[in-house]
Amino acid sequence: MEWRFCGVRVIVCWLVLSQTRAGVAVEARRWRKTNPLILVTADDVADLAGVSRWTVNRAFKKEASISDKARDKIMRAASLASDRSNLVALSVDDFANPHKLVMLERLTRILRRHGWDTLLVNTLNSEDVSAALLNASQRRLDVAVLIGSGCDDKALKTALGSRRLRKLIVFARMSENANTISIRCDDHLAMTEMTDHVIAKGYKRPLFVAGPQTRSAHLLRKEAFLERWHQVKGVEPAFISANSYDPEKAYALINEHFTKIGPDDRPDILVCENDAIAMGAYDALRHGLGLRVPEDVTLTGFDDTPQAASPQYQLTTYHQPISEMVEGLVQTLKGETKLRGLQKLSGQLVVRDSA
Repeated sequence: MEWRFCGVRVIVCWLVLSQTRAGVAVEARRWRKTNPLILVTADDVADLAGVSRWTVNRAFKKEASISDKARDKIMRAASLASDRSNLVALSVDDFANPHKLVMLERLTRILRRHGWDTLLVNTLNSEDVSAALLNASQRRLDVAVLIGSGCDDKALKTALGSRRLRKLIVFARMSENANTISIRCDDHLAMTEMTDHVIAKGYKRPLFVAGPQTRSAHLLRKEAFLERWHQVKGVEPAFISANSYDPEKAYALINEHFTKIGPDDRPDILVCENDAIAMGAYDALRHGLGLRVPEDVTLTGFDDTPQAASPQYQLTTYHQPISEMVEGLVQTLKGETKLRGLQKLSGQLVVRDSA
């Protein structure tokens, strides 16, 4: 039965299970317990209801020939097995990073095209992630997608331990938690390609400018750059870290670092972990320190945000395959993809004037 109250849809269902229906419910709960990271497919519903996939397909077609008893059994199996709400929570904690706007636009547009609505959760800091996810999980989510740098082991364990989240996906980062799914660009491959470009251009004194050094959900760009440079050059380059992906914080970090060193000790290129850091570093070099880019110091970014292509920056950067990553998320929601392939998505090096 369905009512509308003040424009809000309210659905109330009475389930009176016969002995057969109770068996379906027990089997559905067993299936959901043993498959917490997989959403139900037509084959799964067919197995639970004890019918063929062809019969399941007919049950969802209004004009198809199927008995009321069979249709009812299939619908209850599908409801109990999936309980899908078509609602996805997007948890974001670093809105200072302009690439998050690109991600949000692509996520909301592609998910909506495939029938999922989104709930935006602004997590204030790393301590707030657990509480925000637990609150969001009370809204019958199909999945929670974490987009940010504040996802530590404690937050992930708390959210997963509540058993309210059916699926927890770390987007555009790697997660070491075995109960989460990572959908990301192949950072190692991408940064290896960027490092080879830097070496081919003849730079000799790089400084890698990293972002927050989180442990559970993090990027592999710094590790990949240090590894490749050491492999080719035989030495390990220096690096510094910003505590957030905020251009203003990057500005202050670079300004402070360069004022502590003499002209002869300056790096000839800043390899930045993303465009947000690179743009802050660019502004610090030009406006704060009076240096020229690329004549005095060069730099690279990562993400290929719209601002990176502007005449103000002209950043050499790496284009992440965001649309392909979101399509991978949709396939995961539908249970139609192999998870390992979602961690090896490749993008493209974009060479501009900055390096």
